[in-house]
Amino acid sequence: MTAPHPAEESGTRSLYGGRRARKDVAKYLLPGEEVVIATRRHWASLVEPAAKSLLPLGIGGWLLTLDPDNRVSSAAGLLLLVAGLGYLGLHVAEWYMRHFIVSRRRMLLTSGVVARTVTLLPRRRITDLTWQETLFGQLLGYGTFRIESAGQHQALSQVTFLPDADDLYRKISRLLFPGDNGDGGDGGDETGDEETEPRRRPPLTHRQDTEPIPRREP
Repeated sequence: MTAPHPAEESGTRSLYGGRRARKDVAKYLLPGEEVVIATRRHWASLVEPAAKSLLPLGIGGWLLTLDPDNRVSSAAGLLLLVAGLGYLGLHVAEWYMRHFIVSRRRMLLTSGVVARTVTLLPRRRITDLTWQETLFGQLLGYGTFRIESAGQHQALSQVTFLPDADDLYRKISRLLFPGDNGDGGDGGDETGDEETEPRRRPPLTHRQDTEPIPRREP
């Protein structure tokens, strides 16, 4: 059963889309659990692995064309090309498979290409949230969430290269801190159930003592 598609607000971009994102939502969220955000990391996360792969790709291409008749240099160049492409392809596949998912009950981070890993954090355990944008993050539109939670150190304490920074920050802020929006919040707990109104105690009445019964003399 696929989780309900969230209604998009006017003037904001969709933070829930893509075949892979919908597959993770349907697989890892409970039936009826409403998804608010399901997005992969910004493409800027691929800049570093792409830069690191340029050196072996460049050297490998140079060795491969230096002397095609030389088997040693050609084999070395071919190995460097395969290593560079494999390194870059692995990071691209990880970027494609990795998703940051937020529902009204919890946060999830799915990762892994061959072996899948799902890290989750219930909403009720989140105590503080820090949003950080570097200079390049402000220019390209990505940021980092630092999440503090009650209890032990959580694996979901930092999520980097989150896209659509402004929209994502507003959506998560409205979800985690509904009292600051002026709408009174949804009043629910981590399971999405509404809190019941505390039972009122009946008013106390004044005690009225009766007069003692007079004794009959023999």
